[in-house]
Amino acid sequence: MSLVDKSPLAGAGRDRAGGATRLVAIVGSVTPPGRLNRAVALALDLARAQPRCEAALVNLADHRVGFADGRPLDQLGDDSARVVGEVAAADAVLMASPVYRGTYTGALKNLLDLTPVDALRNKPVGIVAMGATLHHYLGVDTQLRAVLAWFGALVLPTSVYLESSHFADGQLADAGARAALGDLVAALLAVAGAPRTPLGPPPLAAGRG
Repeated sequence: MSLVDKSPLAGAGRDRAGGATRLVAIVGSVTPPGRLNRAVALALDLARAQPRCEAALVNLADHRVGFADGRPLDQLGDDSARVVGEVAAADAVLMASPVYRGTYTGALKNLLDLTPVDALRNKPVGIVAMGATLHHYLGVDTQLRAVLAWFGALVLPTSVYLESSHFADGQLADAGARAALGDLVAALLAVAGAPRTPLGPPPLAAGRG
């Protein structure tokens, strides 16, 4: 996959050939790609089947993203600026995380700590979470929504939760789960393609750099 170069906001709001909508999926895990990665790849295949849609997968396991220690992105000397730039250049974002310690991963939180407000402000975002059982099915959802609200992102009202029983031989086999991913993608693309103005006042974070 070709990531965005230059500044973190390179390509943000760029014109696309034929008015294509760009969907970027972030898999917020640093472990070797597995079932969640394959499920998200399926979601992106469903997106690519739609007219005028570009889709890209960014798995944090494949990139070196520095610790958010206050330095500018271009001083981190790794993939941080390029990964943040991919988020900024997207028209819609799918964020996926395994349940870890009852919530989403520290790797995904660190990426969000590096991300400027304008990269997600007023941008459609969908959430996919995966856990062993249903016990923590809202752990990622509720806590990630709070952070995305800080950005002023347009988070879809419902998310997709995947559990171990939905997979067979490492592939997402459950018909209901596959349909839910399709519904999530369709909703993201619909919101991204609709004319819109900012909904409500700007987030407080917008006035703080």
